[in-house]
Amino acid sequence: MKVQCVIELEFRDEETARNVCGAVKPDDEGYIESRVEGNRLVAVAESDSILGLRNTVDDYLACVSLAEKGSSVGKS
Repeated sequence: MKVQCVIELEFRDEETARNVCGAVKPDDEGYIESRVEGNRLVAVAESDSILGLRNTVDDYLACVSLAEKGSSVGKS
């Protein structure tokens, strides 16, 4: 049985959403499918176990957090 999680993160603008998505996209392969919809980053994770899904989501959100902080450097 597969378990799935959909993550929707809203950013202040589409540029930020695209920057964050671009920064985390290289690590998506085989784990998460992510896309930008307006100012939202939508990611779908799927795994064979709930523990595996939790680990994937934890890692993904940590990477998103760092990418978001990096994209806001120098902006007011």
